[in-house]
Amino acid sequence: MTDHQLALQAISEAQLILEEYLQPRPKDNAHILEKLVEVLERPALVVAVSRLQQQGG
Repeated sequence: MTDHQLALQAISEAQLILEEYLQPRPKDNAHILEKLVEVLERPALVVAVSRLQQQGG
């Protein structure tokens, strides 16, 4: 998977998690935050975003 694909996949997953947070029903906000952090702190994603930032700057 390319860096762009990894980033897009993570953004899509993060959007779904945020949609869950925005639902007008009782929710476990701590669990939702944990899921979001889990997506955004994946080692492969962190490396991919770093490479993309270096290419752009």
